[in-house]
Amino acid sequence: MKKAELLSPAGNLEKLKIALNFGADAVYGGVSHFSLRIRSGKEFTYESFKEGIEYAHSLNKKVYVTINGFPFNNQLNLLAKHIEKMRELNPDAFIVSTPGVIKLSKSIASDIPLHLSTQANVLNYLDAEVYYEMGVSRIIAAREVSLKDLKEIKKHLPDLEIEVFVHGSMCFAYSGRCLISSLQSGRVPNRGSCANDCRFPYTLYAHNEESGVMMKIEENENGTFIMNAKDLNLSSYIDEILQSKVIDSLKIEGRTKSPYYTGITTKTYKEAIDDFYNKRFKADKYYKELLTTKHRGFSDGYLIHRPYEKLNDQKLDSSISDGQMQVYALVQENGDYFLAKDKVEPKIEYELVYPSHFEITLCDNETGSILNKNGKYFIKLNKIETKNGKILTAVHSGNENPIKLPCKLPPFTFFRK
Repeated sequence: MKKAELLSPAGNLEKLKIALNFGADAVYGGVSHFSLRIRSGKEFTYESFKEGIEYAHSLNKKVYVTINGFPFNNQLNLLAKHIEKMRELNPDAFIVSTPGVIKLSKSIASDIPLHLSTQANVLNYLDAEVYYEMGVSRIIAAREVSLKDLKEIKKHLPDLEIEVFVHGSMCFAYSGRCLISSLQSGRVPNRGSCANDCRFPYTLYAHNEESGVMMKIEENENGTFIMNAKDLNLSSYIDEILQSKVIDSLKIEGRTKSPYYTGITTKTYKEAIDDFYNKRFKADKYYKELLTTKHRGFSDGYLIHRPYEKLNDQKLDSSISDGQMQVYALVQENGDYFLAKDKVEPKIEYELVYPSHFEITLCDNETGSILNKNGKYFIKLNKIETKNGKILTAVHSGNENPIKLPCKLPPFTFFRK
């Protein structure tokens, strides 16, 4: 049986490596040009993106390039040059949104497979067929589509791959086609610079035309969060999704999210996928672990249930993301040192979260110890020693000095508590 692919976000080179080490089969990302995530794309240069592709290929994994913006006439020459540059990096696919970009990509980089962005809003087999005939090998289904409809698309187009979002931020607008940010701040969402205006607090008023009375409408003292959607979380339904046998790739949203988010969501969904194929699926376990990431509350979106069946897709009290765990440190790729993400102190135990294919070695020495408690691993430092030998009472977020570990740990291991 062909296993479904797990596709994770790669906002920069570090997060690309974290995603691949924590279990992603493929990652998606790009430089800022013509991508719908300009903020994350700025963290990649052509050189670092090339390094990321080569790193992924060394692990026999894939990289899909986001070229999914909606270009204007004055950008078309630049777009053509960008496609040429990206073709030279030898990625595994382009993610595109418009028929024109499909045509341009086919003429410049005919050897690169094309994946159709969710922005194209494919909801039915007629639209899917049109794009398939244009040369698209995969559609990233609109977030509003149901699993029932995807089964129908696969029935009519069995060779067309289908990719669905299973986790991450949800947009207030239909498949991300939003103009609010453009109207309020001049940042055009469909060109990759959304200001997330749907997350803002708003003040609403009700005006009585006859009496002239103006009444303020509030949800709480922080404002009214009328457009703030909860985050998508389909971890509990991975078994149902995979049982359908029509989904080729499960996608996690989040190129602008933290390294911890990238690692934990990837590890958790990889475990859910593997557990399904090994007949040991446990929905509660995955949901509980995902609660440790920053989130706005969770929704199961539209794939399994329709919105009117639940009416719980909005977070109306605030736009603040909450999580049950605080991240304190990230182990460097060499496994010998860590960098602080919050205040790290001696004599305190921090839980270790690490890529599953590595093993933890227990140790106890003057620097500190690695412990095993009920199947979970913890680190306790006896001293905070920098790479150059300086002893600190504690190390804080923002301190760029690598801190010595008591013994080698898997690359990109997180400390949390």
